[in-house]
Amino acid sequence: MTNLQISVIIPAKDEEESIPELCSWISRVMQTHGFSYEVFLIDDGSSDGTWDQIVEANKINERIKGIRFNRNFGKSAALQTGFRLAQGEVVITMDADLQDSPDEIPDLYRMIKEQKFHLVSGWKKKRNDPISKTIPSKFFNGVTSRISGIKLHDFNCGLKAYDKTVIKNINVYGEMHRYIPVIAKWAGFTRITEKVVEHRARKYGYTKFGLERFINGFLDLLSITFVSKFRQKPMHFFGTWGTISFLVGFVLTIKIFVDKMYSLYIDKLPMKRDITDQPIFYLALVAVIIGVQLFVTGFLAEMFTLQSQSKRDYLVIEKVGIEQEREKSIA
Repeated sequence: MTNLQISVIIPAKDEEESIPELCSWISRVMQTHGFSYEVFLIDDGSSDGTWDQIVEANKINERIKGIRFNRNFGKSAALQTGFRLAQGEVVITMDADLQDSPDEIPDLYRMIKEQKFHLVSGWKKKRNDPISKTIPSKFFNGVTSRISGIKLHDFNCGLKAYDKTVIKNINVYGEMHRYIPVIAKWAGFTRITEKVVEHRARKYGYTKFGLERFINGFLDLLSITFVSKFRQKPMHFFGTWGTISFLVGFVLTIKIFVDKMYSLYIDKLPMKRDITDQPIFYLALVAVIIGVQLFVTGFLAEMFTLQSQSKRDYLVIEKVGIEQEREKSIA
C-alpha cells in the first residue's frame, strides 16, 4: 500500500445531516492540496440515519471508510478504534457536527511534518457557544493546564493533529479523550503545541454534551494523573504511604510501651488507665493495619501490572471500506 499522508478520524453520533456535507468538504480540501488520504467515520451507536449516510459516502469516495458500533461506547472508544486502523503519516481528529473546519487540515499537517511537533491541538479562541459552556470550559482548561503542566487553552477541542508514532503508542479509554495531550506527554511525546482554529456555529442538530462533563472531567483528570505517574510503579505510591502509616503506628506503639514502663519502674505507680482505654492505642493499631494493607495493595498492583493486557470492551458490528488486512486491528 502506498504511504498515506493523512488519516482523518471522525467519531459521529446522530449526525446524519452533517455527514454528506462534511465528507464533500474534506474531499475537496484533500484534492485541492493533492494529499493522499483516508477518512474513518466511526458511528458510535447512532439512532438516526448516520450509518446509511456513511455507507453512501463510501460509495461516492472509497477513501471514506466506516465503522459502526453496536451501541454508544463514547468518543474515546471511537478514537481508539480509528487510531488502530489509521495508516497516514499524520492523523487528524475532528468532530462530525461541522463546527470544526476541514480547511484547517493543511496547516495542521505542515505543523506536524515541517515543524516536527508530536501533537497540535486546536484552540477555539473565538467560540460560537453560549456562556453556560464557555465560562466552565475556561475554568476547566485552566485547572487542567496547571495540573498537567501543558500550556494549552483548549484541551477538549476535537480538532487535533498527531504524528503517527503518537497514536500508535498511546491508549485512549473511558472518557480520557479530553486528556490525550496529557496521555501523550506521559508517554514521552513532549513536543505539544496549539493552533487557533475556526469554530463554526452548529448547523444541524444539537450538542450531545451537558454540564455533567465538567464534573466527570475533573474526576478523569485526577484518574489520568494518578495512572500516568504510577501505572508502571504502583508500589511507589502504595508503598510510600504504607511506610508512613506503619511508622506512625510503630512510633505510637513505642510511646505507649515507654509510658507503661516508666509508670511501673520509675514512678512505681500503676497507670491511671489501662492501655486499651487510651485513644492513642487505637490510633496506633489503625495506623499499623492501614500501613500493612497499603503494602499488600502495592504488591497486588505490581502483580496485576505485570500480567495485565489491554482489552477491547466494545463491539463492532459492521464495517465498510476496510481492507481485509486491517480488520485484525479491531478484531
